[in-house]
Amino acid sequence: MNLFDTISNEIKKAMLAKDKVRLEALRGVKKEFLEAKTAKGASAELSDEAATAILQKMVKQRKDSAEIYKSQHRDDLAADEIAQLEVIQEFLPAQLSAEELETEIGKIIADTGATSMKDMGKVMGAATKQLAGKAEGRAISEMVKKLLG
Repeated sequence: MNLFDTISNEIKKAMLAKDKVRLEALRGVKKEFLEAKTAKGASAELSDEAATAILQKMVKQRKDSAEIYKSQHRDDLAADEIAQLEVIQEFLPAQLSAEELETEIGKIIADTGATSMKDMGKVMGAATKQLAGKAEGRAISEMVKKLLG
């Protein structure tokens, strides 16, 4: 079962359980999936890789929104964003820990032959492809800077 079907089934379960927060988050995910499927030039099927990328984008949006709400002392709205964020994260692959990320990026640096910050672009290109879905871009970037710097 692909992610699209999984989300559809989870929406039904959330409706039966009358879980409003979960239902709202899952409906948002399904909306994004449908928009991606019906976009110009898109195929009728949504691959799990494309769905994962959409979920990652939504997680980032929720985190950014929660930070903005917290800075404006709107803890009620921040709590809603965080609750939806947690629901969306259930459908993403497990994220790498800092130690695992450092190990993986160390291997990528060795493979690309990078030696200084001048090679950051080369390392970032390989790392974002290899670690897609397993780590956030910001975390990858910070680790690459740490290891090359």
